[in-house]
Amino acid sequence: MAVACSGGRDSMALLHATVRMAMDEGVEVVALHVHHGLSAQADAWLDLVRAQCARWSADGWPVRLLHRRLSLAPAVGDSVEAVAREARYRALAELAREAGCDAVLLAHHCRDQAETFLLQALRGAGVAGLAAMPRASNREGVTWLRPWLDQPRERIDAYVAQHGVPYVDDDSNADGRFARNRLRLDVWPAMQAAFGDAEQVLAQAAAHQADVLACMDDWLAMRLPTVTRWIDTPDGGQRLGLVVSSWAQWADGPRRELLRAWFKQATRRSLPASWVHRLQGEALGGTGRRWPVALPSQGTLAALDGEVVLYRGVLSWRERPVTHARDVGTTSAEGRAPLRLRIDGAGTVPLPAGWGELMVEFVASEGVPLARLRDCELAPRQGGERFQMAAGRPARSLKKQFQMLGVPAWAREGPLVWAGGQLVFVPGLGVDARAWGAPEVPQVRLAWKPPAST
Repeated sequence: MAVACSGGRDSMALLHATVRMAMDEGVEVVALHVHHGLSAQADAWLDLVRAQCARWSADGWPVRLLHRRLSLAPAVGDSVEAVAREARYRALAELAREAGCDAVLLAHHCRDQAETFLLQALRGAGVAGLAAMPRASNREGVTWLRPWLDQPRERIDAYVAQHGVPYVDDDSNADGRFARNRLRLDVWPAMQAAFGDAEQVLAQAAAHQADVLACMDDWLAMRLPTVTRWIDTPDGGQRLGLVVSSWAQWADGPRRELLRAWFKQATRRSLPASWVHRLQGEALGGTGRRWPVALPSQGTLAALDGEVVLYRGVLSWRERPVTHARDVGTTSAEGRAPLRLRIDGAGTVPLPAGWGELMVEFVASEGVPLARLRDCELAPRQGGERFQMAAGRPARSLKKQFQMLGVPAWAREGPLVWAGGQLVFVPGLGVDARAWGAPEVPQVRLAWKPPAST
């Protein structure tokens, strides 16, 4: 059994109580401490936890300490609280696995829950935010348990005083730059004076939201598959699409929740409320649109930079595509020559300038002669190119061919391959029929794989 222990009052009390109970069960308790390196007192906190665990162990109590030192350097604009919290959970999970523990006890109590509910409400959070901290959750492969979520702070204070549990006070608790501290120092005393049961009532409100969240999760698990479908991508993968006609049948509230759930499943990120309302208003009844969306980094999740694409009645997400013409400078307006390329055989051909890869395989027919590709050119679309799908069929503009085959916009952005001044390959369409080789000639089929970022 593991207990996250910062050295503060609450976590030291939880560690003491857990070790006392473990003695009767013959279970070892592992105290997990994370040294963030952000406070001048961090060494003192570690020293206290280490010394106390050593004293208890010497007295025959089943406890030992594992600790981890971090070197955090939050970037400008980052929330120090968020960076430290995410790093702490990762480090605690690593320590728990090292100790062979699959669960970690956390010392959050009733007032912590009430404060979290208020802070989330002040941020305009929805049900998930207002549900505050769960009693049990899984993260980083570890189960996190909060056994004291119903306990008032006063009861923990009394336990510490009764048993003489040593602890340290975090000097950062007086720093008004942090929202939780402002709430504790400026708002909470007045609220408690006006509403003596505020702590219990707000924690109860969070519990109600947690019940609603559980019901909503069950509803979304049943309904999201009815409004989504998987879309094939040029690299052989799939993207989750939201089918607008099915999505539009729901009323505004459920529709917004389905949109949020689709975006979360597609990106692992939460869609801001402003985007939820914008997409709900603009995507219904629209065609062929794109909405660039950029979200900053959030905890362990990297910044998100991409776009929501509406094509043929389906919303999908993709990361922002590379602007190939600008990368390699091959537009005719700039008067630059296309990029030369040599293909000698089957396999994967890495392309320069972030253009991804070409997959080359031998075929018996309807391929381009390999000899022609030993001196070919790579270029972006310029406009006016025409493509012939099969022998005997007319050559049409790329736009018309793409529309006829239903090639989505994001799959049209690969480079074109030319040989001897003739267009031989177009991503999403294949090898131009006018470039097909005779049956007895060694020939290959090409397929474009976009770069990983797209």
